[in-house]
Amino acid sequence: MRYRSTRQLDASQPANFCDILLEGLAPDGGLYWPVEWPRLDRSDLGDLRRTWARRGYAGLAHQVLGLFCDDIPTADLERICRRAYTAEQFDGPDIVPVSPLNDGLWLAQLSNGPTAAFKDLAMRLLAELFEYELGRRDRRITILGATSGDTGSAAERAMLGQSRIKVFMLSPQGRMTAFQRGQMYGIDDPGVVNLTVPGAFDDCQDLVKAVNADAELKARLELGAVNSINWARLAAQVVYYIASWLRVAPADDQPVSLAVPTGNFGNIISGHIARVMGLPIARLVLATNENNVLAEFFQTGIYRVRSAEQTFATSSPSMDISKASNFERFVFDLLDGDAAEVARLFGQVLPASGQIDLTAQGAVERARDVFGFQAGSSTHSDRLAAIAAVWRDCGRLIDPHTADGVTVGRRLRGPEPMICLETALPIKFADTLIEAVGFPAPIPDRFAGVLDAPSHAIELTGGLDQLKQILVERAG
Repeated sequence: MRYRSTRQLDASQPANFCDILLEGLAPDGGLYWPVEWPRLDRSDLGDLRRTWARRGYAGLAHQVLGLFCDDIPTADLERICRRAYTAEQFDGPDIVPVSPLNDGLWLAQLSNGPTAAFKDLAMRLLAELFEYELGRRDRRITILGATSGDTGSAAERAMLGQSRIKVFMLSPQGRMTAFQRGQMYGIDDPGVVNLTVPGAFDDCQDLVKAVNADAELKARLELGAVNSINWARLAAQVVYYIASWLRVAPADDQPVSLAVPTGNFGNIISGHIARVMGLPIARLVLATNENNVLAEFFQTGIYRVRSAEQTFATSSPSMDISKASNFERFVFDLLDGDAAEVARLFGQVLPASGQIDLTAQGAVERARDVFGFQAGSSTHSDRLAAIAAVWRDCGRLIDPHTADGVTVGRRLRGPEPMICLETALPIKFADTLIEAVGFPAPIPDRFAGVLDAPSHAIELTGGLDQLKQILVERAG
């Protein structure tokens, strides 16, 4: 397996998995993407089903990751997967249970990990991959990331205690819930530095990209990424798409559809990968909240970013995003791998005009008919109604982001089973749960004290210059 940047005009010198694992963003500003896709036919899917039955989620992860990574010996990769996916870390051996809701809907429970969010499923593996490869190369790495709510705590917990890694995480001031803030800012460790940024998530993400654009500083700090710009995170997420399908599909050719809440396109892009590889996914239903940049594109063919001032603060705050960093990867596929056009659109047109218009390329029809995408958005009242309905009908509490997925999934469901991907446990969103059902979700013992932990965070008021100074002073 070899990889190229979405903006790389000459693909004659592709990179391998472990090189891009440590690099994150490509030097030309693009995102790494496979030169060719591994393919899964019906026989391969049957083999994955047997692996899952015999060896569980970790065994499935080993087999799937082996399709993307050929520069780690298979025995080492298996040990990495076994360490990442333990019953102790994920509240039981199932790792990703799937439960019926009603009306042909299923819920893939992705939030049983250490920080109660789906991000744990990729971050645990990423941490093990980092530790392995940094040890093999005798290197250290500085992680600079941005979070809208759950990436930060998942990354920090996964990387905690690793001597070769230091994590700097940017988060938007006042845009996360008290539980999310407690999970992150409650960490008191020299290997973790939390920084709060005035504005929205997109402002945090812009700062990360600006630091990555400084080639000298990036090399000096040995800068890496844990956000979904890192290819390894997307590869890890493909595993739970396959695991969810295995739990619902009785036959190896049984199609399902998936409803995926997303703001940064970093979750649903892994569903796109699985579908391109051959997993029988009939439709990928993208669900946004009131920040409906992505839903608007799949309905109009125009990708129109918003400013921080135009980005709403909603009751599903982890999706309060108006610049979807992974969208470039999908456009690369939509344009049949035309790297020159992708470089022009994302390197010139979008920064200058704030939008990309692909109506002339038939983007809506091609996204729907070739890649199976449909999209819709959800409002605060929709979220409350969905949370209340699932509680009333199924006796299950869901978080507001998952409620966005349930809302849009029900609206666009077809005859095949529809799997809604869970985003987080509802314990993180007490105020919305109280409004929806009259009480908050009970907090498991393992999260006791999160809300009472002393806060450790630096307020980043000086923008990029202050961030660079902090990185230089503290990354050593």
